[in-house]
Amino acid sequence: MANATRGLFIAGNWKMFKTNTEARQFVLELAQNNPTHPQVDAWVAPSFTLLAGTVSNIQQAGIRLNVAAQNVESALEGAFTGEVSAKQLKDVNVAGVIIGHSERRSYYNETNASVNAKTKTALAQGLLPIVCVGETLAEREAEQTDTVVTAQTLEGLVDLTPQQVATIVIAYEPVWAIGTGKVCETPEANRVCGVIRQVLAEQFGDVTAQAVRILYGGSMKPDNAEGLLGSSDIDGGLIGGASLQADSFAQLLAIAKTTVEKLETARV
Repeated sequence: MANATRGLFIAGNWKMFKTNTEARQFVLELAQNNPTHPQVDAWVAPSFTLLAGTVSNIQQAGIRLNVAAQNVESALEGAFTGEVSAKQLKDVNVAGVIIGHSERRSYYNETNASVNAKTKTALAQGLLPIVCVGETLAEREAEQTDTVVTAQTLEGLVDLTPQQVATIVIAYEPVWAIGTGKVCETPEANRVCGVIRQVLAEQFGDVTAQAVRILYGGSMKPDNAEGLLGSSDIDGGLIGGASLQADSFAQLLAIAKTTVEKLETARV
């Protein structure tokens, strides 16, 4: 099972879905059935236009739910039409940001270097970086999975201190298993997350590696979450489709809560 001292991290990536009205309804529904535990961090990542309203709705509902953005510009301000800065995110009380998501890498030419620049900016501005890594189908079929995730991890974290890295969340996204019908089985998902943790240990030390929460981002759902969250190196999920409905997201939080309680019992 995952390390109880790290807790679990459940993050819903809404991608380009929901209006402000729909986002508010989600929060209201979640508030009716929101299993909470001090060792389970619950997050949602709405589109930019929904951020301020979602933060406000959560505050009014009084639930334990953090808000992250789906992207950030590495510059703090300037002539960057269409971009949003870390300062602007902080101004509307956003607490974190997804960086280097596979869709950003695939569609918008995100690179390991830009991931590194954005991660540094997020840390400097007090935002929690959720840094994404993962291989494509072609890379997996060429047996390059470990090489790809190692390079993405190391290059995305260049020039960061062990103390900084210890605060970061990393999400392993097997790109080939997202929306394709292909499945990354739990043992393989856990193995790759273990590879990432070993890379962190070799580069930043074992203490740092054991502190980092590593998420699985390949279609976690209520029907497979128990096995994934009970794995040794998986500390949560970066969830797409199953995070769009309040009931399924609440189910994931409940499974995470039960998993943490089992971990805590095992430690006694």
